[in-house]
Amino acid sequence: MISVTELRNGTKVEMDGGLWECLEYSHLKMGRGGAKVVTKFRNMESGSIVDRTFNSGEKLQDIYVEGKKMQYLYKDGDDYVFMDMDTYDQVHLPPALVGDAAKFMKENTEVEVAMYGDKALSITLPNQVILKITQTDPGVRGDTVSGGTKPATLETGAVVQVPLFVEQGTDVKVDTRTGQYLSRA
Repeated sequence: MISVTELRNGTKVEMDGGLWECLEYSHLKMGRGGAKVVTKFRNMESGSIVDRTFNSGEKLQDIYVEGKKMQYLYKDGDDYVFMDMDTYDQVHLPPALVGDAAKFMKENTEVEVAMYGDKALSITLPNQVILKITQTDPGVRGDTVSGGTKPATLETGAVVQVPLFVEQGTDVKVDTRTGQYLSRA
C-alpha cells in the first residue's frame, strides 16, 4: 500500500478495479481541517483520464509493472504478434494497445512491453528507427529561402516531412516520439 501523499508523476496504482498511472498531483493544505491531495490519473487499459481528490490519510494499492523486451514478428489479421526475447513465447496484442507505435514498427523491431502479471499494458519503441522511403516526389528547389521539405511515405506507411534533397529508396532515421525526420541513415 502507498499513501496518497507519496504519489508522484508516473506512479502506477490499482484503484476502482483498474490500473491507473498518476499524471499530476498537488498537495493542498486547508486553513481549517485536513490536507487534501488533488490528482489526475490515466487508465492504463482504456486511456481515459480522471481527476480525483483524496484526504491525506488515504492509501492506494501500488503495482509493479515489468518491462519485457519483445520483438515484433508480423501482423495476424488485426492483431500484432510479438515474441518474448527470453522465453520465445508469442503474444497477440490488439491494435488499440499498440496505438500509434504501429506507424514505425517493421518486422523484427525490438520494443519494450510494459507487463502487469500476464497482461500487456503499453508498448515503447526505441527513440529512433531507420526506415526506407518508398514514395516521395522529386525535390524541386523553387521559391524557398531556406531548406524546404516535402512529404515522404515510409515502408511502414507513415508519412514524414523530409528535406528536398532526400530521394526515394533512401534510408532515413526517424524520431518515434515526434514522428520527425532526423537524418539520412
